[in-house]
Amino acid sequence: MPGSMPGSTPGSTKTMGAITIGGLVVVTAYTVALGSNGWLWFGWVVLGLITLGMIATRSA
Repeated sequence: MPGSMPGSTPGSTKTMGAITIGGLVVVTAYTVALGSNGWLWFGWVVLGLITLGMIATRSA
């Protein structure tokens, strides 16, 4: 695939997707148990954007 990021394979994209979903579950559980933490949500949003970027570069 010309133009794709090095190491960006369908498997790594699926792994990033799974980590992103798992992170959402963890951040949501933390928020329910201990209250909201802005840094956790910020980190999850950044992780989500990285995952979307990987998906976009793979499909381009």
